[in-house]
Amino acid sequence: MRNNLISVFALLMGTLFLFLGNGLHGLLLPMRGAFEGYETTMLGLLGTSWASGFVLGCLLAPTIVKRIGHVRAFSGFASLIAIIALLTGILIDPFWWIALRAITGFSIAGTSMIIESWLNERATNESRGLIFSLYIAITLVGTVGGQMTVALGDVTTPILFMFAGILYCFAMLPTTLSTAASPQPLKQVRLDIPALFRTSPIACVGIVLIGIANGAFGTLGAVFGAKVGLSSSMIATMMSVAIFAGAVMQLPAGRMSDRIDRRIVLASLSAVAAVAGLAIFVFQPANVTVLLVLTALYGAMANALYPIAVSHANDFASPEDFVKVSGGLLLLYGIGTIIGPTLGGPVMSAIGPYALFFVTCCAHILITAYAIFRSQRRKAKPAEMRDAYTTINPGTLTTPESLQLSPRALPQPHAVGDEQQQEEQTA
Repeated sequence: MRNNLISVFALLMGTLFLFLGNGLHGLLLPMRGAFEGYETTMLGLLGTSWASGFVLGCLLAPTIVKRIGHVRAFSGFASLIAIIALLTGILIDPFWWIALRAITGFSIAGTSMIIESWLNERATNESRGLIFSLYIAITLVGTVGGQMTVALGDVTTPILFMFAGILYCFAMLPTTLSTAASPQPLKQVRLDIPALFRTSPIACVGIVLIGIANGAFGTLGAVFGAKVGLSSSMIATMMSVAIFAGAVMQLPAGRMSDRIDRRIVLASLSAVAAVAGLAIFVFQPANVTVLLVLTALYGAMANALYPIAVSHANDFASPEDFVKVSGGLLLLYGIGTIIGPTLGGPVMSAIGPYALFFVTCCAHILITAYAIFRSQRRKAKPAEMRDAYTTINPGTLTTPESLQLSPRALPQPHAVGDEQQQEEQTA
């Protein structure tokens, strides 16, 4: 176990720097855009563009990696990300930013897939669970740490853009300097969305809506903070508190969903998230402490929804289909994150910054209503027959390649008599 952890330490450090850069750059752009007076609709398109590029990267990047190899592909992707981070500090123009964010999203998908496949190659059955947990924790710490870095500089200068580029360059070092052999080719997951919907309608519909709410808040939360007069440090704190609260909430929410119908847990958490969002929209709290408390409550509920929806889908799927089911849901989540900022921007422009939480509230009300409806249509699986809940990254998009790291992706042992039955069928 110790040797396995040592062998992936450099890769995990590269992951940390990658997500530090993501957290910083992703928060810096909307904050600088709000300072420049850009329309909220345009700032929302930054998130739409990034998510679109990320989804395309998940679909197309494996082909590039197969053609030129892991190390060259990673160097190319990371170089593009660093260059774009620097360019966005030079080209202060919303149209350029929107175009460049699509390239960033595509390249982030490529670098993440390569790191995840490398970690998967190094992991053994004994260390897989620990490495998977460390990977999730590092992405969370990196994202939050990068966001908090905004408070250390002035968003109106190019310095923070330059620092983001430096972080991305550091992320490049572990793979480019590694002497280890490249991992096996990336595994492309065959997706079947209609079959996935038949397996779990609430997971499919719910995860698109979760993506809409999380995508809107993740992109436009900083714009909201700037519009209501929060300082840079308070904006970074608000965004980080939401992610951290979601991470803390995952385990108790997941354990609860192992004991009772996951759809009821999904409906309950969504209802509380809707109430928290509605309270911010209606009361428009001027007190920063009240706003942070409501944001933490919102983040705790909203960011705990995704893994419960995935677990519910896996309750009704074959164990060997874990990667295919989770990969399909990840794609649906990505589609939701494309829709969310696209809707949120115009609504905020028309009604005001607090309308961001009206958008998230509507999404969470729909999740609550549909989860309750579906709970009346099909009985929940008994607790002893359910797939065990597993923590999944709450604050960032991950790629289908990361699913290979999960212990749930291990080949399932044949039940007693399976081999004999297969022989009889082929005889």
